[in-house]
Amino acid sequence: MTPHNQIRTLAVILAVAIATSSAVAQLPTDSSRRTSLMSHPRVTQALEFLNIWLDAQRAYDQIPGVSAAVVHDQTILWSSGFGHADVARKTPATPATIYSICSISKLFTSVAVMQLRDAGKLRLDDPVGRHLPWFNIKRSVAGAPEITVEGLLTHSSGLPRESDYPYWTGPSFTFPTREQIVERIASQETLYPAETYFQYSNLGISLAGEVVAAASGAPYSAYIQRNILDPLGLSSTTPEMPELHRGTRLATGYGALTRDGTRSTLPFFATRGIAPAAGFASTAEDLARFASWQFRVLSGGSANGNTVLKANTLREMQRVHWMDPNFETSWGLGFAVWRSEDKTFVGHGGSCPGYRSQLLLKPDEKVATVFMANALGVDSDEFAQRMYEIVAPALKTAAKDTINLLRKDSPKATQTDTALQTLRKYAGVYESSFGGEIAVLPWEEGLAALFLPTMNPVKELVKLRKVGEHTFRRIRKDDALGEAIIFEMKADGRPSRFIWHSNHYRRMR
Repeated sequence: MTPHNQIRTLAVILAVAIATSSAVAQLPTDSSRRTSLMSHPRVTQALEFLNIWLDAQRAYDQIPGVSAAVVHDQTILWSSGFGHADVARKTPATPATIYSICSISKLFTSVAVMQLRDAGKLRLDDPVGRHLPWFNIKRSVAGAPEITVEGLLTHSSGLPRESDYPYWTGPSFTFPTREQIVERIASQETLYPAETYFQYSNLGISLAGEVVAAASGAPYSAYIQRNILDPLGLSSTTPEMPELHRGTRLATGYGALTRDGTRSTLPFFATRGIAPAAGFASTAEDLARFASWQFRVLSGGSANGNTVLKANTLREMQRVHWMDPNFETSWGLGFAVWRSEDKTFVGHGGSCPGYRSQLLLKPDEKVATVFMANALGVDSDEFAQRMYEIVAPALKTAAKDTINLLRKDSPKATQTDTALQTLRKYAGVYESSFGGEIAVLPWEEGLAALFLPTMNPVKELVKLRKVGEHTFRRIRKDDALGEAIIFEMKADGRPSRFIWHSNHYRRMR
């Protein structure tokens, strides 16, 4: 870990501890004790785990490039890039690489709508036609409720998913202009009466962008730049794909894997009239800053970002405003709201020609993950969820353990640190004869084995306990000890392989 990343780790652990443990308020705050926070084993282990898993999973899934970040409150705890932003040029993917974020664009449009609502320039129950006189779509059911601004943000308007053009069809991916959308709307028809079903609609959020322009009296992109991107310091985020950065910072987009294991290179595109729903481009670092801003707003205080959006308004956006009749889909105002492992998350994903992305936030824990890839067929929401599952428990443990770890004279802390250092010599990536790899890494107070590739890294982690010289045993889920794992060591003190169930696993690196 670089000194810069160590500083990030220190800051985030301290923030977690203050937020979740009243005892931490009694802690000394001198720099020497703060420095010891950086060595908290669970956080450093989780970040190492995250690096190993993402690096391997990207390679096995043959994803050209990945950029990712983890946020806690006001700190980017970790960010990295894997693979290539452009394969032919061998341009490395980094946290500053620009990707299309496609439907994450909807969050910025929704923030703009809510800004204007708070300014008294529109109401959520306004009929869309009040702001857009040309909005004359045919209604599938006579006497249906009005299509409102809120219906656009919650995808409960009954509108078709798309404007009536084949812009998701390759190879050109030609998106309509604003004028084309306006011209075609009269020949389209609603799918359902408003407030009946959830129907995800790029057309609906594109219309929300038109409402922003009409209510503010400024072009959509100019309003977004002046009132959201500039105040938040999101200098690498744009309301349209930045053609200026083609071949440099902008990642090249690639298609889904074909049966022969190849990916096609997809063309540059501009979403034009669909930009409020799918046009934005950004970086892992900027989306991390966007997440930090939200945590700052929600926490209150004098520097909480209220110049962009009020705390109560953001809370309003992130709670459920629409629940589908089947109780399987819930949505806030622009934000997706979902449950996983009995926890509630908010955020949004994006999928455009050549790109997949996901922004996940756990507001009550002030933890967010960002995942971006320059290829189709990548399950970005699952990647972001797994990233959270790796890091969030470590932060929770760090908050509980901080007091003891800060005491340099604590025998337990010293013994734990020493024990973990002696285990590090076994860490590495080992070859499996049945395909894939086995990563061995320090975990908790012992080691763990992670079979790669896997999209369930936490659930498939196998914990190991040291029971003798170079000998470990598997820890069962009931904490009983299973079979032995024996490391064979070379003269330099590093393992050459380990033996598990009488089979050999050679160390690769």
